[in-house]
Amino acid sequence: RFSGTFVSNAESTSPAAAPSPPAAAATLPAVPTIPVVPTVVGVPNTVAEGVLNPSEVKPPASGTRRARVLYDYEAADSTELALLADEMITVYSLPGMDPDWLIGERGNQKGKVPVTYLELLS
Repeated sequence: RFSGTFVSNAESTSPAAAPSPPAAAATLPAVPTIPVVPTVVGVPNTVAEGVLNPSEVKPPASGTRRARVLYDYEAADSTELALLADEMITVYSLPGMDPDWLIGERGNQKGKVPVTYLELLS
C-alpha cells in the first residue's frame, strides 16, 4: 500500500533514492561517432550537401509531375528557377532534399522551386 506522501528524486537528498547507472554502461568504452553524409547513387554529393548545380541533376526515371505555377517567383541565385504565374513546368524531388522545395524544369532550364508557389497536377 502506498503512503499519501510522494517524494520525487529531484527533491530527495538521500543517496539511496538516487538512481545508480547500469553496471554495463559504466564498463563500455567510448565509441567515436562518425558524421553521416547522405549519398544517392547517380546524384552528386553537392545535392546532398544543399548545394545544387542544375546541370548535374538528372530527373528520376519515374516520379516526375506537371505543375502549374501560381505566382511569379524571382530566383535568389543560380540554383533556383525563376517562375511566371500560370506557366506549366515539370517537377520532381530528390532524396535528402528539403521537402519545401522541388527541382523544376522548363525546357533546358532547371533549378529549385518552392512548393508553395505550385499547384501539383496528376
